[in-house]
Amino acid sequence: MESCNCIEPQWPADELLMKYQYISDFFIALAYFSIPLELIYFVKKSAVFPYRWVLVQFGAFIVLCGATHLINLWTFNMHSRTVAVVMTTAKVLTAAVSCLTALMLVHIIPDLLSVKTRELFLKHKAAQLDREMGLIRTQEETGRHVRMLTHEIRSTLDRHTILKTTLVELGRTLALEECALWMPTRTGLELQLSYTLHHQNPVGFTVPIQLPVINQVFSTNRAVKISPNCPVARLRPLAGKYMPGEVVAVRVPLLHLSNFQINDWPELSTKRYALMVLMLPSDSARQWHVHELELVEVVADQVAVALSHAAILEESMRARDLLMEQNVALDLARREAETAIRARNDFLAVMNHEMRTPMHAIIALSSLLQETDLTSEQRLMVETILKSSNLLAMLINDVLDLSRLEDGSLQLDLGTFNLHSAFREVLKLIKPIASVKKLSITLSLAPDLPEYAVGDEKRLMQIILNIVGNAVKFSKEGSISITAFVAKSESLRDYRGPDFFPMSSENHFYMHVQVKDSGSGVSPHDIPKLFTRFAQTYSVATRNSGGSGLGLAICKRFVNLMEGHIWIESEGLSKGCTAIFIVKLGIPERSNDSMLSFAPKMPANHVQSNFSGLKVLVMDENGVSRTATKGLLMHLGCDVTTVTSGEECLRVVSYEHKVVFMDVYMPGIDGYEVAMRIHEKFTKWHERPLIVALTGNTDRVTKENCLQVGMDGVIFKPVSVDKMRSILSQLLEHRVLFEA
Repeated sequence: MESCNCIEPQWPADELLMKYQYISDFFIALAYFSIPLELIYFVKKSAVFPYRWVLVQFGAFIVLCGATHLINLWTFNMHSRTVAVVMTTAKVLTAAVSCLTALMLVHIIPDLLSVKTRELFLKHKAAQLDREMGLIRTQEETGRHVRMLTHEIRSTLDRHTILKTTLVELGRTLALEECALWMPTRTGLELQLSYTLHHQNPVGFTVPIQLPVINQVFSTNRAVKISPNCPVARLRPLAGKYMPGEVVAVRVPLLHLSNFQINDWPELSTKRYALMVLMLPSDSARQWHVHELELVEVVADQVAVALSHAAILEESMRARDLLMEQNVALDLARREAETAIRARNDFLAVMNHEMRTPMHAIIALSSLLQETDLTSEQRLMVETILKSSNLLAMLINDVLDLSRLEDGSLQLDLGTFNLHSAFREVLKLIKPIASVKKLSITLSLAPDLPEYAVGDEKRLMQIILNIVGNAVKFSKEGSISITAFVAKSESLRDYRGPDFFPMSSENHFYMHVQVKDSGSGVSPHDIPKLFTRFAQTYSVATRNSGGSGLGLAICKRFVNLMEGHIWIESEGLSKGCTAIFIVKLGIPERSNDSMLSFAPKMPANHVQSNFSGLKVLVMDENGVSRTATKGLLMHLGCDVTTVTSGEECLRVVSYEHKVVFMDVYMPGIDGYEVAMRIHEKFTKWHERPLIVALTGNTDRVTKENCLQVGMDGVIFKPVSVDKMRSILSQLLEHRVLFEA
């Protein structure tokens, strides 16, 4: 008994696993050979293969086979029982999938073949039914097609359009392969191919009009079937062994065709016929039906009527079409102009409000920071920020001015001003920048130059500042000289330009200003480009000086508004430059006239430096702008209260407040309505606080609206400490302040 126990197998379960593997390998091999044979048979018997999921299942079968053989790699050497179990499981799954696929295909293939047979039978029946229904629909729609074709042909009075439309509509309605129109020539002895549906044959090909087939067609008003091989029917070259389709021809009466010329043909006043040829598709069993021939005959008659009408009304229609084109062009130009104006106005609004508001914060806070205790390095940084901010504000003003100059909405603000002070003010503004570059600036005002003049001080200073600023910007060393004198009548003749015609008068004079620098100079051929927007033609070495390219363009527009002339002289690069302009200024009635427009600057002895205890209310939706304005006022000693809406402003404002600064464009109740309600709340004017609009909108409409609602002033952002100090001084002294 013990010896029998010794020869018993050590792993009886392993032998059972091996048996399962052998059985699985047998079924896998069987499926390998059976499934491809079944698929080949199916593809051979069926022209289509819609069951793509069969391929997916077959792919799964292949993947399992591959996985099985991959796992089998671990069985060649000593392996664990786990590997054997995994291998057995994979083979069992592969056997199951392969057998399932083979059995499924055995049942599906006959069904697919039977479905295909029924499908072909149903398609044949459906096609036959469609043909019968198509014939019925075609017969029922013949009348509708006639009306439609007639409408299309009669919808225009242009003879060429009538004939072309006839071919196109007939070709579409009757599904023609080709359709052509033959017209009589000058002599009347030939027919010329004038129009074709697909332009296969060159227009101008002619055939004799005495051909028997043509006489046959012309002799009746019916559509006549003709041979596809006759000369008028050879409209398309035959390709391969295709049989030509049936061809019919019908005559088209040409009635009263005065001035009707096709391809420079002469006038035709006698009754003639054109020939219309229609061809069915090649290699087709289709034939002409009676209702189709009737349709062709009716269309030919309608074409004749339309051509007779067109011959009479052609000139009037041509004039009408020309007038309509002009009206359409004018209307389009008007809409484009209105769109451009709206776009420009939107742009100006954004530039005014959205850009001036952050600039107000930058300049206000920088000017506050400048008045604190700073190191020399910090002060230089703050001054740089202020200068850059002022340049950006100047650029915004330049863009707005240029836009208004282009549409003619900008007008000069004429008034009496101190001309000498204007030059000295420009010199005071530009000297700090020039001193950094160690440039010397000299100002020479001629003794005959009047001290006071009538003109637009702001625009004149802008011209001078732009020109002198360019001289400083493009000069690395040397000097800059500013000279101004009254231009004599004799010298004005030498300066006559294409748009400059000076006229002498006792009420005005022409001022000649010359700015000469020792800078980089300009190439002579680039000088005409200097007054173009965004043009910078200076040398490469000076391009890092920056600039927007708007200054001189705006200066030229301002000079033109002042009935003057501006030009630049230079001998070349690195030889300096001289900018010269002449403007027309008025002579005031009294030299001591002081009708000066407001500018936010006052002599030092007239400006109050501290406003301790002055209660001020600030209404602004923008938090940054509100904070900046509050900081400026508090720096000047004011007791400041801020609100963010019109409703809050009306609740807070009281008799203690002396000044109310408000932004006019607010959500809910805007600044205009707030101003009117403050007037209603404070009936006595001496008890009412001063209402001042502090806004980024510089347009004339904003100023007029502020005046209408009873505001006491309008101030435009940005505002610095010095400007706010001057504003408060002016307000408290005059109780009114409207910035130009």
